[in-house]
Amino acid sequence: MTQSERVLVTGAGGYIGRHVVDALVARGQEVTAVVRPGSAATINSEARVVEFDLLAPSADFSVLLEPAPTAVVHLAWEAGFAHNAPVHMQKLSDHFRFLEAATEAGVQRLAVLGSMHEIGFYEGMVSAETPTNPLSLYGIAKDALRKSSTLAFGDRVALQWLRAYYIFGDDRNNKSIFTKLLEAAADGKSEFPFTSGAARFDFIHVAELGRQIAAVASQAEVTGIINVGSGTSVSLGEQVEQFIRDNDLGIALQYGAFPDRPYDSREIYGDATVIRELMAKDAAGVQGTDQR
Repeated sequence: MTQSERVLVTGAGGYIGRHVVDALVARGQEVTAVVRPGSAATINSEARVVEFDLLAPSADFSVLLEPAPTAVVHLAWEAGFAHNAPVHMQKLSDHFRFLEAATEAGVQRLAVLGSMHEIGFYEGMVSAETPTNPLSLYGIAKDALRKSSTLAFGDRVALQWLRAYYIFGDDRNNKSIFTKLLEAAADGKSEFPFTSGAARFDFIHVAELGRQIAAVASQAEVTGIINVGSGTSVSLGEQVEQFIRDNDLGIALQYGAFPDRPYDSREIYGDATVIRELMAKDAAGVQGTDQR
């Protein structure tokens, strides 16, 4: 475990954010959790909670960055499940402005949540060197934020780009297919319209993802693009059928009712070599070495 540091987490009231805060608190970090004004999210009581409109064009970041925390975990994003919502591009410059301000303020590490949707259509294992070709506004915005941040201040801060894949767990607090299955069961439905279910993805439980993100953000040696995920692929059909069994939902999937999304790969998963090594060293109380 690292010595206690001040860590600022944006998007702390979101689906992933609450688990990252929990993981950082468990590590003994001094956490400031930034949530949207009026947020009803339940945040770990050991974290300091600040309500702040991070993406407002007139936002004064000195409220959060003076004095500068040691690290920032930037998870805040709008409409993450609506991949072609215009807001992804409309807010892009606001994300950049915040990360630039954090760098200027003297933050030592920036851990920023990326997405497999930066890659676009791709078959097989994604490494840090895999070229990006995003096919949705969400993917384009994430990819642009990574590239612009790396170019503008990547040489002045330990920039950690956390490329996430498919996330499950805590399923009443997101907008995924798992949430929709729970809602369908609650409505008494016995069938659920589905895609072919054949595509294979890298699934990770949100609590484990939170631990991975916290481990990355708590050290400075591992930087650059870091795949946060399981490093294995499971078909969407298998994962959903298992979820139905685990939760005793009594729902049958109507395979083929919806077409597969044209920008989803038949199989895509992250190379988890770096995160596995980091987690192993972290568990042993040893800092990792530079794996940029």
